[in-house]
Amino acid sequence: MGGNELKYIHQAFDENWIAPLGPNVDNFEADLCRFTGAKHAAALSSGTAAIHLTLILLGIGPGDEVICPTFTFSATINPILYQGAIPVFVDSGTSTWNICVEETRRAIEDRIAKGKAPKALMIVHLYGQSAKMWQLMALAETYNLPVIEDAAEALGATYEGKALGTFGKFGILSFNGNKIITTSGGGALLSNDQELIEKARFLATQARDPAPHYQHSQVGYNYRMSNVVAGIGRGQMEVLPERVRRRREIFAFYQQAFSDIPAISFSPELSDTE
Repeated sequence: MGGNELKYIHQAFDENWIAPLGPNVDNFEADLCRFTGAKHAAALSSGTAAIHLTLILLGIGPGDEVICPTFTFSATINPILYQGAIPVFVDSGTSTWNICVEETRRAIEDRIAKGKAPKALMIVHLYGQSAKMWQLMALAETYNLPVIEDAAEALGATYEGKALGTFGKFGILSFNGNKIITTSGGGALLSNDQELIEKARFLATQARDPAPHYQHSQVGYNYRMSNVVAGIGRGQMEVLPERVRRRREIFAFYQQAFSDIPAISFSPELSDTE
């Protein structure tokens, strides 16, 4: 912990903002926007929830296909199955360990040739390493595919000065206990589209219609982050740059320690020229 998490938690108790929503949630979302450069953010119960909402917002349903990497955690893929959609797996490239640009192109063209054009491209930035975003974004534009960036492991990472999770239509963050910052759980959805983020918040709070009684015209979800948990996130955001610096120190330590053992290699770091 960074030190100020309890201050924000106590603030939630003092102000009696214990339920989902509240000042800590609003401020945590604002912190995420300032740090990443995204225009809008929705704090949610998990990164998995964020992925699920993006698929719903994109209208992806039974039988639709989503291009996605083979090398990722199951939480990237499970929401595709929640929607009855079909994951189309693409292998990694050696220079990033993330989804391969040329294999992605071949997969898209194969599906189109077989009369099943994909509905979205899911990119994962594994271990904080950027995929080849400019090439993948150009590919997505060519085939009119919305891009979902699973940046669950990449908060604090950039490519050519731009935060990962802000290239595509949607960016996904996770604050699970194994991530660079944690809220003991939780996640967030990033987008520059205000209307889509507002729709995500609506769906994440059980899709309750603006009526004087309980009225629901569509299926909703209990996906919003609590005001108490968001207080932990606010304290964590204050030390995020230090966490990034420390990760780099540890990586450099291991590189040096094993530099004389040819059998051991490390995850590459994509340069800004690739």
